[in-house]
Amino acid sequence: MKKASTVLVFLICAFLAGCNKSNQINGSSLKTVNRSISQIKEKLPLDQRIEFEVSFWTLRDEIRNNKEFLDAIDGKTPEQLVEAGKELFAKRKAAGSKDYEKYDNWDQMISQYSQERIDQNRKKTPDQRDKNPPARVDYKMHAM
Repeated sequence: MKKASTVLVFLICAFLAGCNKSNQINGSSLKTVNRSISQIKEKLPLDQRIEFEVSFWTLRDEIRNNKEFLDAIDGKTPEQLVEAGKELFAKRKAAGSKDYEKYDNWDQMISQYSQERIDQNRKKTPDQRDKNPPARVDYKMHAM
C-alpha cells in the first residue's frame, strides 16, 4: 500500500509538471509577460529567438493599449507569435510601410537582423578602464 501511494504521488507530480504552460506567454500583466518572454527566449535556438523577438516587438508596436496587447498575446506559443508577426509584416508591407520597403520577405528581414546581432557581438571592444591596472583598495596606514 505504501509503494502504491508513493507511485501515485509521483505520477501526479509528473502529470502536473507535464501540463504546465511553460511554452506559452502569460499575459496576466506586463511583468508576467516579460518574465515568460525571457524564459521562452532562453529555450529557443538563436535563429528562432530573433524571429520571436522581432514578432513580439512588431506586435507590441502595433497594439499600443496594454490591455489589448495582453489579451492578444496571452496563451500564445512562440510559433503562434511568429505567425502573427509574419502576418503583420505582410500587412504592413502591402500597405507600403517605409520600414519594410527594403525587405523582400520576412525571411530576408530576419536574416538581416540575425547578421546585425552577430556583428554587434563581434564589435564589442573591451572597456578602456579594464586595461588600466586596478585601483588599490588598501590604504597606507599611518602610525598614530
